[in-house]
Amino acid sequence: MKVLCYSSFTFSYLNRARVLYSTLRRFHPDWELVALITDEPPEGFAFDPADEPFDRVVWAKDLGIEPFRNWLFRHDVVEVCTAVKGPFLHQACAQADIAIYLDPDTALLAPLDPLIEMLGEHQILLTPHLIDPNTERTAILDNDLSASRTGIFNLGFVAIRTTGEGARFAKWWNDRLLEYCYDDMPKGLFVDQRWCDHVPALFDGVKVVRDPGYNVASWNLSQRRVAIGKDGEITVNGAPLRFWHFTKLGPTGDLMTKKYAGDNFEVYEIWNWYKRQVAQTTDPAIPARYWAYGAFADGTPIEKAHRVQWRESPDLQAHFEDPFAAGSGSYLEWLAAQGRATPVGAAA
Repeated sequence: MKVLCYSSFTFSYLNRARVLYSTLRRFHPDWELVALITDEPPEGFAFDPADEPFDRVVWAKDLGIEPFRNWLFRHDVVEVCTAVKGPFLHQACAQADIAIYLDPDTALLAPLDPLIEMLGEHQILLTPHLIDPNTERTAILDNDLSASRTGIFNLGFVAIRTTGEGARFAKWWNDRLLEYCYDDMPKGLFVDQRWCDHVPALFDGVKVVRDPGYNVASWNLSQRRVAIGKDGEITVNGAPLRFWHFTKLGPTGDLMTKKYAGDNFEVYEIWNWYKRQVAQTTDPAIPARYWAYGAFADGTPIEKAHRVQWRESPDLQAHFEDPFAAGSGSYLEWLAAQGRATPVGAAA
C-alpha cells in the first residue's frame, strides 16, 4: 500500500517544511513525501531538491491550471497555497492508495500509523479545531467563535483513501478551490476550510478524528494538557502526541500559546524545540516573507485590493493579458491612473 504525504508552501516557509519532512522521514521512511511549491527560488538561493528531506517537488505552475498566471494573480499568498491543495489531492488519487496533507508548520512527535488504520474503515479523515467544549468566556470568544468564522475543521490536516468517497471528495475539493478559495468571510469563505464544513453532510465514510493527540495547537490548548513522561513519551490528555500545529510562529503564536498553556510548562519545551529546529533549517539567502508572485514586474508590491479588483472584473481580465506586467498598457498603469497604485520609481 502506497502512502503519499504532501505539504503546500512558498520558499519563505521552506525552513518549517524542512522540519515537517524531517519528522515524517523519521517516523515514516516508506512514505512518499511531496513538496507542493507555489513560488520561484529567490535570486542567490541555490535550490536543489536532492538535498531536501522530501522525495520530489511539484510546482504549482505544472498542475495544469490554465491560464495559470491569471488564476494565481487572483489570490494572495495564503489563498493560493491553500487553493492548490485541492488540485494536487485530486491528481494524487492516481498516484497512491492513501494521500495525506499536512501544513508546513506542523511536526510529528510520534507515528501516524493509527490514521492508516482508520482509513481501513473510513475514507476521509478530518480534525476539528475543538473536540471538547470550552467553558471560560475568553476561550469561547477566542476559539469557539474563531472556528465558527474560519471553519469547524482545521485543514492543516486531511487524509483520504484515494478511491470511492475519498476520490469523490478530492474532485469536489479540487473544483471548489479552483474557483472559490478566498479569504472573504462576509461571503462565507475562508480559503479551503469553510468548504469542509459541508463534508460530513456530502460524503459517506467521513471520520472526525477526536483523539486529542492530533493537530494540537494554540486554539485547543485550553482543553488539552500536555505531559512528558520519564521515558520521554509525550501525551495529551493521556493520549500519545502525534503532531503539533505550530501556527503563527513568532509573537502572535507566543501570545496565544502562553495565554492557554498557562503553567503547562511542557508546552513551552515543545515550542522551544520547534523554534530551534526552524532556526537550524533557515537559509539566510531566502529573504523574510519572500514570494516570487508578490510584486508586479517592476517590483511594485501587489496589494490585496489589486487582486480582488482583478478577480471580480471580467473586463479587466479580458483587457490585460498579463496582470503582473508593468509599463505602458499594463494593469499596473491602469491602477496608477485610478490612484490605486504607485509604481516603483514613480513620484509619490
